[in-house]
Amino acid sequence: MGIHYDEKRMVFHLQTPGSSYCIQIVRDGYLGHLYWGRRIAIYQDSVPFDFIDRGFSPNPDPADRRFSLDNLPQEYPGYGNGDFGIPAYQVGQSNGSEICDFRYQTHRIFAGKPKLPGLPATYIEREDEADTLEFVLEDALTGLRATLIYTVFNKYDAIARSVRFDHTGSDNLVLLRALSASIDFRDDEYDMLTFYGTHTNERNIARRPLMPGIQNAESRRGASSPQQNPFLALLRPGADEDNGEVYALNLVYSGNFIAQAEVQQYRTTRLSIGINPFGFSWQLAPGESFQTPETVMVYSAQGLGGMSRVFNRLYRTRLSRGKFRDAERPILINNWEATYFDFNADKIEAIAREGKELGMELFVLDDGWFGKRDNDLSSLGDWTVDRRKLPEGLDNLARRITGMGMQFGLWFEPEMVSPDSELYRRHPDWCLHVTDRPHTVGRNQLVLDLSRRDVCDYIVGALSDILSSAPITYVKWDMNRHLTEIGSALLPAERQRETGHRYILGLYRVLDELTSVFPDVLFESCSSGGGRYDPGMLYYMPQTWTSDNTDAISRLKIQYGNSMVYPAVSMGAHVSGVPNHQVNRVTPLDTRGHVAMSGNLGYELDLTKMSPQEKIAIKSQVALYKAIRPLIQFGEFYRILSPFEGNEVAWAFVSDDQSEAVLAFFRVLSQPGERVPILKCKGLNSRYLYRHHETGKIYGGDELMYAGLTLPRIKGDFISLFWRFSKIDEQ
Repeated sequence: MGIHYDEKRMVFHLQTPGSSYCIQIVRDGYLGHLYWGRRIAIYQDSVPFDFIDRGFSPNPDPADRRFSLDNLPQEYPGYGNGDFGIPAYQVGQSNGSEICDFRYQTHRIFAGKPKLPGLPATYIEREDEADTLEFVLEDALTGLRATLIYTVFNKYDAIARSVRFDHTGSDNLVLLRALSASIDFRDDEYDMLTFYGTHTNERNIARRPLMPGIQNAESRRGASSPQQNPFLALLRPGADEDNGEVYALNLVYSGNFIAQAEVQQYRTTRLSIGINPFGFSWQLAPGESFQTPETVMVYSAQGLGGMSRVFNRLYRTRLSRGKFRDAERPILINNWEATYFDFNADKIEAIAREGKELGMELFVLDDGWFGKRDNDLSSLGDWTVDRRKLPEGLDNLARRITGMGMQFGLWFEPEMVSPDSELYRRHPDWCLHVTDRPHTVGRNQLVLDLSRRDVCDYIVGALSDILSSAPITYVKWDMNRHLTEIGSALLPAERQRETGHRYILGLYRVLDELTSVFPDVLFESCSSGGGRYDPGMLYYMPQTWTSDNTDAISRLKIQYGNSMVYPAVSMGAHVSGVPNHQVNRVTPLDTRGHVAMSGNLGYELDLTKMSPQEKIAIKSQVALYKAIRPLIQFGEFYRILSPFEGNEVAWAFVSDDQSEAVLAFFRVLSQPGERVPILKCKGLNSRYLYRHHETGKIYGGDELMYAGLTLPRIKGDFISLFWRFSKIDEQ
């Protein structure tokens, strides 16, 4: 059992293989946070709460000026009764008050992990994989209960947290804030790490020391967004890739979020994460409940690398689901950058045939196959085949391609509607809108109102008809704009602020239905690339198109940043033509291949226009990737040199048993008078002997990690090197 309760001291001790998390019930039924960090065998009260009489800190008990919620490290702090920090929850009441005072009522410890109705979450396959602690807190005046749910994984240094609100009172209530987790640290000696970016420039890394006051990452765009990501980590100063303490939170949610750290008056820190209160509220009638999304909390004493490998393993094996979770992902060719909207069946077949000859396994037909879609001005929502481009229909084209021995995939953008579409002309009220306000368009399209059941049913039905009409085994699910005029024609005025969250719940219901009905279809999430790359989407779709930017040098940062949390098997990475369509850069084909082979390899160019030499090189890349695919997709990932810190980038993939490894090195710009570079590998077994596949040379794992490899001197920009190593013996 990973959860222990000391009844005498009322202390709960949660233990993962490498971490401990301790909670105590203190006077009057408040939950106090004692400790989160490196695993300890038994908590013996070494860091008790220190109650001090502080000026301007009000006291629930007039007779005890030392006890104040303003100074107590709490598990789920409220608002209005003495705690002036960021609250985890706020509840509007019929008398206009927002004060709610949760007190401990009971708890339950049990084996297993409960599901969260209507929401994605990590899961277990056997009851003995995890243990769960539930605290039931209650506000006596309103009858509102909050159940704090903590699940401890027995094989991962991770804890999952969420909160369920149950209204047992008699008056209507309004949730104004319902965060998923809050943690109070006793000090402020941390750096904060978050991700930032934009379209085609996702997942940059920001690290800065905590300062007094509030610092956060958030989205108000209706989606988790490329601008920020629902992730925040606190690092001890000096913590780096391999050493030091890291405390990380990641929200399993695809909509508006907030992740924040508040350094308070006495240099303590409150860390919290959840649905963004901006634009949010939720009506709770008597008898109704509300479930917050899940937060995954990871503690690492082995720096960012240790943190990443916990997230990567957990998400790869206990967040992603279905037959493709453990299956090797196919190498694909996508026609988008080859043809854009201008194609016909013969052109598509020709590209697919070239791909088959080069060893590719899946052809994906991108945007432009439906309605009257010759550009991005029309037809989204009209999911019927364009017979001008495909006169013999989609099934005929799909069978021409599958007849070659390739799989066939298809692009959709199901959440959107074009004003110039039959769907919009029939149902103008089906888009998100506010009455009497003009529409704001993005990419010439509007957003369908997925808070509505009829809209969700239409999407499920329309896509089911297409997926049943042809041998389709892959879907690229795109989402190319964020939410504006967030209102619904079917919700009353007092529930309009629920629209954003109801949209996400509707999206999850649609995805759950489609992935259940079509379990043999590999779904890939896309939002103009990495605009909705979050754990919530990975629950339904085991991979994501990482970025619309296919430039290999740009991708070094994008894929490096993504790897902080998300596994390589979830990253779609394509080789595209040069000059690159996004940044106009010309990079060697080898470098484009080595970067793309560091994720799920694909190609996005016109293979019919490639030279014989380029085709030979691509065929060699495909063959190499097939040989190392299990290692790339299911091995451990080690970052070695960061593109955010220098001109050289390196990383390694190592099999679980440390018998196989791939080492990759990239140099961005050639420099005069450079030192002779030596690259040290990571993750190998120091007792093993490894053979280098290309030269046959044999090295010890300790030698490769501690002495390193002298790199060959190669002139030129955008250079890459790739090594494969296999264990042959023990030293």
